[in-house]
Amino acid sequence: MEEAISATDSWTLFCRDMESVIKWQPPITLRQVDRLKFPTEAARIKRMLQLNELDEFRYSAYENAKLYKERTKLLHDKKIAIRFFEPGQRVLLYNSRLKIFPEKLKSRWSGLFVVTRASPYGHVEIQEENSDRKFTVNGQRLKHYLGGEIDRQRSTHLLN
Repeated sequence: MEEAISATDSWTLFCRDMESVIKWQPPITLRQVDRLKFPTEAARIKRMLQLNELDEFRYSAYENAKLYKERTKLLHDKKIAIRFFEPGQRVLLYNSRLKIFPEKLKSRWSGLFVVTRASPYGHVEIQEENSDRKFTVNGQRLKHYLGGEIDRQRSTHLLN
């Protein structure tokens, strides 16, 4: 019982110390705000200046992004090879799906195709040389076949 009394006594002492540290003030009323005569005009002007600075910063970021896009587009366009295809030409098709299965010595250029129709906008209709199967591809995935026969036989070499 004495321990409970001493605990409550220490609590009251703690609360008294806290009251002296924290001075409670009632909330400010509207009448007191009017008496302060807060400079609203100066605050409004300052806020408008801050908003204008933010708009200028956004505009400069937009301009920088636009310049960056233009430069990267020019660099990318320099790397694009312009190829002209005519009906009857023989071409090879780039197979981009072979990246999934990394085989160093396997060629990514497949087949021997014949161009049946070429568009000025970049798409080319090709046909397999040995069949009637036709399909349309992007001209960037094709390259001219420069001659010679393609060895289509698969060979296996055992290393001992």
